[in-house]
Amino acid sequence: MNIYVGNLNYKVQENNLKDLFGDFGTVDSVKIVQDKATGRSKGFAFVEMPSDGEGQAAIDGLNSTEFMGRKLVVNQARPKE
Repeated sequence: MNIYVGNLNYKVQENNLKDLFGDFGTVDSVKIVQDKATGRSKGFAFVEMPSDGEGQAAIDGLNSTEFMGRKLVVNQARPKE
């Protein structure tokens, strides 16, 4: 399952998210989206989890929770149109 994680603190690193989502199951990959010009985080990321059940548990457990001073927005990522 591909999971969208929004409203991230700009200091969040990929390993922070891997640890956070790892509490709910296996994490295949974490990709923090960065501004191409500055290299700075845009404040959102995508987390890939192989199991839909674990992914849904992570969404249910983490959406609207506070992480590093910001309230997370966590939901299933929609495909690009």
